[in-house]
Formats: sequence, C-alpha cells, structure tokens
Amino acid sequence: MRALDAARDTCERYLPGLLGALAEHSLDDLERPDSPAIGLFRSHGGPALVIPKTYSGLGAGPREAVEVTRALAAASPSLAVATTMHHFSVATLFSLADSLQSSGVEWALLEGIVEQNLLVASGFAEGRPGRGILEPTMEARLDEGGKGYRINGSKKPCSLSSSMDLLTASVALPAADGTSEMAVLLVPRQTEGVTVHPFWSSWALAGAESDEIRLTDVLVDEQQVMRTELGDSGELDELQTVGFIWFEMLISASYLGIASALAERVTTAGRGSVSERAQLVTRLETASLLLEGVARMIEDGETDNAALGKSLVARYGAQDAIGETVRRAVELLGGMAFISSGDVGYLAAASNGLSFHPPSRSSFAEPFVEHVGGKPLRLA
Repeated sequence: MRALDAARDTCERYLPGLLGALAEHSLDDLERPDSPAIGLFRSHGGPALVIPKTYSGLGAGPREAVEVTRALAAASPSLAVATTMHHFSVATLFSLADSLQSSGVEWALLEGIVEQNLLVASGFAEGRPGRGILEPTMEARLDEGGKGYRINGSKKPCSLSSSMDLLTASVALPAADGTSEMAVLLVPRQTEGVTVHPFWSSWALAGAESDEIRLTDVLVDEQQVMRTELGDSGELDELQTVGFIWFEMLISASYLGIASALAERVTTAGRGSVSERAQLVTRLETASLLLEGVARMIEDGETDNAALGKSLVARYGAQDAIGETVRRAVELLGGMAFISSGDVGYLAAASNGLSFHPPSRSSFAEPFVEHVGGKPLRLA
C-alpha cells in the first residue's frame, strides 16, 4: 500500500533497521507486557527522533514524525502508543528550550536524552471521570529542609512505566498566597520514592507498559520545575498548547497505523471489489491528510489556541475515518481471516483506543461550541 510503504521508508531513513528488527517478532510477542519492542526502539536511536538537530537529535519534523509513528503502529501498536508519550514530552521540552522562559536546563536535558538514549514518560493527568484532563494528580508541599518540594501522588495508566528514565508530571505547587499554581516536573526514574505498580489488566496494548507510577515524598528542586498557567480566559499557556497539539497529532497517527495494517491486508489479498477497496483506502487516507494538516500547522509555527482547536477537529475527524476503515476492513477480510489468525481481531480491538484518549468527545463539545462562537478554547 503506497502510503504505508512511504511511511516505512521514512521510518527506515530516520531509524534504520528498526522495522526489520520488529519484523523478527510476531505481533503477539510485540504486544505482550514483556515486549521487546520498546528496547528495540531505544537501541535504534528512537528517543532522539523528534529532537531538533540543534540539540543533537535526529531532527524529524512533525510530518516525518507522523509517518514514522504510522509505520511503527502497523508493526507494533503498543510501541507507537507508548513512544507517542515520549515524543510529545520532548516536543514540549524543546519548545520551552527555544522560548524566553528557558532556564538553559532544557537544552542540557535534551542533549542528555540523545546521548544516553533516555525515554521520557508522561505523568500528565487524563482519563479520570469528573475531573479535568490537566488537573494534577500530584500535589507538592515545601520541603521542611528548604531544599525544594516534596511530591506525592500517582499517574495511572502511565505508558513506558517500566522503561522510562525520566518522568514529566503535572503538579499543584503551593503559592505564597495560600493558593496553588500548576507546574510541570522532571523526575529521574531512580529518584527515591518513585515506584511502579501493576495497573493495566487488558490484553490490548499491553506492550505499552501502561501501569501506575507513584511518587511518595519525592524531593525535587526548583531546577526540576517548569511553571505553567492558564490565560486570562482560561485557555492553556503556550507550553501546554504546543504539547497538546503534538500529542493529539501523534496519538491519532498511532491508531492510523493500526488501521493501515488492516487495510493493507485487504488490498494485498484483493478482498472485495475494486470499488470497495478504493473506498476503504480513500477513507483511510482522509485521516492521513487531516493529520498532515496538523503537522504543517506546527511546521508553520501555528501553535496557538486556535491551532489547538483545529488539531482537535482533525483528531475527531481522523478518529471517525479510522473507525469506519477498521470496521470495513474486518468485514472485507471475512470470517476466515478473523478465525485463522489472532492478528485481525487484535488490531481491530486495539484500534478503538483512540476514543479513550483525552479529551473525550463529550467533554470537548461545550468548549468547542463556545470556541466556534469566538471564545478561546478551554480544556482545563
């Protein structure tokens, strides 16, 4: 399938040998909790993928990142989902490193990620009914010894929980006036008080290592804290907005890759009529074009509040196209394909995950309608 082959070519250009190494394992092996996929991603230089060459990274731009993610997802859905969390975290870091808010620590950290092949997990809040997606699950208090802050809380699920070297996490810091302010923390995995606990029970996407990370009286100093705030109308700040746009783009690309793997099976086997196959691929590539549009926005420097709204529209449009493609592909492949191999059923099940990532369609509705009417988009 032309588009998927092009994505594989891009992946091979940036991460040579990775797809071949993944192909040596069955889908079942790659999707298990003890999957070798994340280790292979690390050993092939994957952590440096989207980090600009300025910081010694591989310099893949947003469009290339979408293609690499699509190719990896077609081979191992769990790997694509897990590494999306790394990529959007480091995209936030290099956006901060390039801003006036930079302390210089981010530059050194990015180079360290490249040189040591470090993986960054995301501990941002999400997916909890009745609470905002950016509402911190972790709290901080001033350290009695005056060394910084003591952090307590947990993130579940948290992809890359077993393989991470660094954790980025949202936290509520105590302010001098008795209120709290939002901040983002950078916590090394080996820090005392950071522990991992079983959480993910589903067989789908089990290779993403999405277990619980707990922080118990973890000490962090000011250099590990990046303060964020909402705008006057409740919109996200620049740092959060950039990170969220990258996240929506790449998590959608992950599920695009899963649907692509099923569609490729249809076209390779010549299932259905020519018109049915054409309709299937057309619907799939609709999602691809939507995500390419988001990537081009980022490349053009369009990463403001309005761009966040556009990226979410693209995500939901892609989500609908992906869902329709998967259903039709499974139908065209037929019952024998479903029965004779667990891969078809697994890919179909895993493809539904996009609907579970934040924000939910229902929680997005009211803020989006207000945004359409001229107000800033508020997701907090």
